[in-house]
Amino acid sequence: MKASDIKKGNVVEYNNGVYQIRDIERSSPQGRGGNVRFRFIMYSVPGGAKLDAAFDADDQLTEVELLRRQSTFSYMDGDAFVFMDDEDFTPYTLDPAALGEAAGYITEGLTGIYVQVIDEQPVAVQLPQHVTLEVVETPPELKGGTATKRPKPAKLNTGIEIMVPEYITNGERILVNTTTGEFGGRAD
Repeated sequence: MKASDIKKGNVVEYNNGVYQIRDIERSSPQGRGGNVRFRFIMYSVPGGAKLDAAFDADDQLTEVELLRRQSTFSYMDGDAFVFMDDEDFTPYTLDPAALGEAAGYITEGLTGIYVQVIDEQPVAVQLPQHVTLEVVETPPELKGGTATKRPKPAKLNTGIEIMVPEYITNGERILVNTTTGEFGGRAD
């Protein structure tokens, strides 16, 4: 299919790999006779390695048929993550390399995950926009400090570290944006 027809979420072959399109920027040419260009932010399937590539509107890319199965994280099998299909309870096993950064956002019983399947093989997951994680270690708020709200590092229960506002304390449950890795507020 042409680059100009590709939508977010499509999966394409590129550079002998398979990539999912996460973001598309369209740039119109300056001056006459220029071509419209498309910049794709893509993530490798499996692995989730980020790639930034630009294409002309007429560049041809091969779309890969991908099934998206709504699933729930079930349990760990050694290092591997096992997800259960919400409809037919098929277990999908993915290792941390296939999950890439997504592994840091997966907690017990997490729902709303889409496991991406190519040729009956689970290759990647698409996480919900926000997940709830618990702060396990963060420095205390500086008392009597300046009025500026400086972010501080916080280690979360999955082992990842993000920056949080100063008022967040150990043991709090917070929302984390799975696309940007940013603090999204306190969880209910």
